[in-house]
Amino acid sequence: MSQRQMLRTMLLAGVAYACVGIAFAWPTTHVRLWRLGAWVVSAAIYAAHILHERLWLRTTSLHAACHVALAAALGAFGLAVGAIAHSRSVGASDAHMRLLLIALAAWPIITGLPAFLVAFVLNVALMRLPRFADGRDRMR
Repeated sequence: MSQRQMLRTMLLAGVAYACVGIAFAWPTTHVRLWRLGAWVVSAAIYAAHILHERLWLRTTSLHAACHVALAAALGAFGLAVGAIAHSRSVGASDAHMRLLLIALAAWPIITGLPAFLVAFVLNVALMRLPRFADGRDRMR
């Protein structure tokens, strides 16, 4: 397992989350359906990232959860940057811009912590299945 592969996977997933969030927010009709679609696509990216960490990279549950959470946090940071860019283009108020600057830090934390907890629980559960267990999952 190489650090380069883990970093590449984490960056790819983070950029994918941000792109999905931004692209699925463009349509102005059927907004609920587009939001649901963004959730489904993001969940697929999340699940694929967990399985990739577990099966391909063979990382421990703790490390896999950290990588998945960092990717989710990176995606949230990308969404905050996208929101700032959009707000600047439409001439948002200074108060609104200050809130979006707070979002640069808040959104990754709000997204990353639950992503870590869920990924860790899912990885521990996967470890119990014979196909996914490889004996390397110890708290190091």
